[in-house]
Amino acid sequence: MALPYFYEPNIGTTGTLVLSEETSKHCVQVLRMQNGEALQLTDGLGNLFSASIADAHKRHCTVHIQQKQFVERQLKEIHIGISLLKNAARLEWFLEKATEIGVAEIIPLLCQRTEKQHFRYDRMQNILIAAMLQSQQTWLPVLHAPTPFAQVVANSQAGIQRLIAHCEPSNKTALPQLNIQQQVQLLIGPEGDFSPTEIESALLQQFTAVSLGSTRLRTETAGVVAATLLANY
Repeated sequence: MALPYFYEPNIGTTGTLVLSEETSKHCVQVLRMQNGEALQLTDGLGNLFSASIADAHKRHCTVHIQQKQFVERQLKEIHIGISLLKNAARLEWFLEKATEIGVAEIIPLLCQRTEKQHFRYDRMQNILIAAMLQSQQTWLPVLHAPTPFAQVVANSQAGIQRLIAHCEPSNKTALPQLNIQQQVQLLIGPEGDFSPTEIESALLQQFTAVSLGSTRLRTETAGVVAATLLANY
């Protein structure tokens, strides 16, 4: 049976650690863990810690850190920029699935046709954490605040493979036909797609136009399909 698995952002390499109040409550009150019982922790930066409970306090449980292991990324470093959605639940679904797949970075986009919604960053971050723990991973995706499309395109990292998926009838390469590099960024637009101006500006910044298939996908579906294809080609 797998050991209980928790996220703590600030973990030392050895010695003791006082768990957050939320994690302490889960350990002691929900799971009824006691002194001496083993658990695992991650900081979301690739590190996996083995630990045991030293003081099973329901608000500030103390653990002994016994071992640290660094886990390399198993997939390519995938960065996805995806438009905010009118229905926030659909974006939340994407965040969960993208984390399970192993996406490294998620940038919520503000596009010309984005129907702006209130972005609850703390809630979205908690969805990522829960998905990381559920899928037994040690890498937490970097989640950005909503960012204007033009800023993302202009600031795209040098050396990263740049892709944009859109629905306009133009020359596009099927994503599985590309030679996907180790670092790749893909942009996905809102329900009404990117505007022609946005597409043109991305192409001028050396983005490659790609197709995700023969059918028109919802934004959140396109995000999951893209993440899956990028991870496996």
